[in-house]
Amino acid sequence: MLKATLRSFLAHKGRLLLSALAVVLSVAFVAGSLIFSDTVGRTFDRLFASAAADVTVSPKETLAEAVPSGATATLPAVLADRVARIDGVAAARAEAEVANITVVDADNEPVGPTTGAPTLGNNWNPTERSPVELTSGRAPRGPAEAMVDSETADRRNVRLGDALTVIAAPGSFRVEVVGIVTFTTTNPGAALVFVDTPTAQTELLGDPGAATSITVDAAPGVSDAALKKRIEAALGTGRYDLRTADEQARSDVEQLGGFLDVIKYVMLGFAGIAVLVGVFLIVNTFSMLIAQRTRELGLLRALGADRRQVRRSVLTEALLLGMVGSTLGLAVGVGLAVGLIELMGLLGMNIKSTEMVVGWATPVTAYVVGVGVTFVAAYLPARRAAGVPPMAALSDAEITGVGRPLKVRAVVGSVVGAAGAAALLGCAVASETGSAASLLGLGIVLTLVATVIAGPLLVRPVIRVLGGAFPAVFGSIGRMSQRNALRNPRRTGATAAALMVGLALVGGMSVASASMTKSFDEQIDQTLGADFVIQNTNFVPFPRELTDRVRDTEGVGLVVRSRFAPIAVGLPDGDRVETTAAGYDPRLDEVANVAYARGDSPSALAAGHLAMDLDFARDHGVRLGSTIPVEFQGGREARLTVGALTDQESAEGFGMQGGIYLGLGTLERYAPGAQDSALYVNAGPGTAPDELRAGLERTLDAYPQVEVRDLADYKELVHNQVAVLLYLVYALLGLAIIIAVLGVVNTLALSVVERTREIGLLRAIGLGRRQLRRMIRLESVVIAVFGAVLGLGLGLVWGVCAQQVLALQGMTAFAVPWGTILAVVVGSAVVGVVAALLPALRASRMNVLAAIAHE
Repeated sequence: MLKATLRSFLAHKGRLLLSALAVVLSVAFVAGSLIFSDTVGRTFDRLFASAAADVTVSPKETLAEAVPSGATATLPAVLADRVARIDGVAAARAEAEVANITVVDADNEPVGPTTGAPTLGNNWNPTERSPVELTSGRAPRGPAEAMVDSETADRRNVRLGDALTVIAAPGSFRVEVVGIVTFTTTNPGAALVFVDTPTAQTELLGDPGAATSITVDAAPGVSDAALKKRIEAALGTGRYDLRTADEQARSDVEQLGGFLDVIKYVMLGFAGIAVLVGVFLIVNTFSMLIAQRTRELGLLRALGADRRQVRRSVLTEALLLGMVGSTLGLAVGVGLAVGLIELMGLLGMNIKSTEMVVGWATPVTAYVVGVGVTFVAAYLPARRAAGVPPMAALSDAEITGVGRPLKVRAVVGSVVGAAGAAALLGCAVASETGSAASLLGLGIVLTLVATVIAGPLLVRPVIRVLGGAFPAVFGSIGRMSQRNALRNPRRTGATAAALMVGLALVGGMSVASASMTKSFDEQIDQTLGADFVIQNTNFVPFPRELTDRVRDTEGVGLVVRSRFAPIAVGLPDGDRVETTAAGYDPRLDEVANVAYARGDSPSALAAGHLAMDLDFARDHGVRLGSTIPVEFQGGREARLTVGALTDQESAEGFGMQGGIYLGLGTLERYAPGAQDSALYVNAGPGTAPDELRAGLERTLDAYPQVEVRDLADYKELVHNQVAVLLYLVYALLGLAIIIAVLGVVNTLALSVVERTREIGLLRAIGLGRRQLRRMIRLESVVIAVFGAVLGLGLGLVWGVCAQQVLALQGMTAFAVPWGTILAVVVGSAVVGVVAALLPALRASRMNVLAAIAHE
């Protein structure tokens, strides 16, 4: 049996190759994501571990900052002298570091990275653990000198003696580049600018007596943990955040973890799609191979092989396929990881591919995925092969299982489909976002499974409709292609299912994204009343001096500032909700259309007052006039009165639960130091919007990170943000289509082999080569379009339900991108044509006499 199994595997290696590609792709994405994340994780572990001080003293952070406020938490710099006198401290240094400053050259071109990584401003305070060293020039002395890192200098052509402008929260200042520093470890992608400590405190922090942290070196023989306890005892428990080197490194890794997780989960998403679609391909391949080997299996049974041996033989072939596919996939995964590392290098994160980490878990996971997928996919065909009686096999009976198994499919598919429909219906009528989202996920899984199970039952009615015009348009060729697609519903259903999965995902996400976009458009139209909005390109706050320059611009009539601050709200029902509050100037009504259920803007923005979303207030027992405790960053507390309840159809999201906002006077009192995040600007009397825009752009020419947007620009910005999600979905679709094409090619190729004698007879009675190729192409097209119809139908249902979930967050508009839907259907037909090229060419080149004599 082993010899027979190996011979059979080698005899069909060409047919199994396409199935192996699905395994290779799925394993490659799994292995590549694990190798890349392990490599980056290990690299940054070493970086943070080597750069962290023995103990770091930082300001107490009590609230998470979901939306940037621009405020930099500080502590007194003189604390370093106090810490230095503690027993066991070898040295203590005051550090001043700020993130997301902007640095421009003499041409007002940004010097920092444009990939989203920050530009960091630091005081130059080198130690043995510094991640950079001075390699050219000298250290900065005085407020007009600075150093930059070598990678930024090379990328932006910055040289010693060049003049730069640093735009920080307190204002802008000019510096001359007097030194270049080089990373001794991995550059995480940031640009670094170093100035001396007094300059950093004054120009970057706006306070000559402030620091962002105190770094402490332990004396010989004193452990980090012991030193931390001594410092905590001296400074007071709970006043500051104290971390040892290990704790600081872990904290830095956790902050980086979100970025790495995004990449890992995206790649694992691709792997999941490859696995899911590959299962259909492998099931189909083994089912057809077993059907073609009916006589061979019958002979084995007649010679004494029992059911277990036949089943074991087929599963052994699957395991061999899984081993080969996993091995190739692991190799491709290593290459994929190298490509990702090189890509990160182009984006500024310089990780050496020679330091690649391939942990033991990577190959284990790769083989578990690859072998497991093929084994599971081949199990049902193997059971079916073992269940064929020897005499039925010897009589060349085809293993189709059209009778009872399809009836079982109907029952199981109906039950699972009914459960899925109930879950989706529950999602549509749910009133809580969490429960609606959970029901949506459950409904998607169940309806997908039900459609896969019941797919063969839909083949005959749907394909009769889709191919109904074939006989009239293509004559007998069209009629035969339609009947070939109907010949084996299970095979057609499984082939189409691979394409259906990707298109269902695209259909659902397209409806959801179109609905989101339309909702945002309506909300912008309803709420935004300003002529222009001025914002940073990456939405971080901008320097205070910019607001003054905008106010002084000719033609400006009104400027309303917007700021954000993290808060924690104590509610009457006992809940404590951490969220982000917005602050506005008093004349908010002139630049925004706010719908109030109770109260108005003057009462909402009055000193000691706030506004809150009506539904949020109702859920937590808050009424107009209620006084609620509010905690601000740094432990500042206030009791604010609810002056207004809003009834806005806007999504909360972005950490702004409750729709809370208040006057800038109140915000500045309890959250000082915050920067403006947006300016809403109206033109003054006699100034046309176009004239004002030109003037604002001239004013902001020195601030390349800031943009002027009108209503149309704002909508385009939202569209582009939503499109990022769609691009990921389209990439997943591309992968699904690639594997689906492999599936159609495999099915048609095996089908051509299966119908060799039939094709020979058709050729003998006058069927031309061109007609034969057309017949196979039409069969492929109708199968592909069948998969597209199922997928898009399912996706539209998912999209409708997803829109109901979005409606609970205020996005009530519904839209169907019919252009995308039509393009997908047309594209599916093209996929069918492309997939049929090789099988049709092979069939047309068959020797007629050899085909007729084929057994």
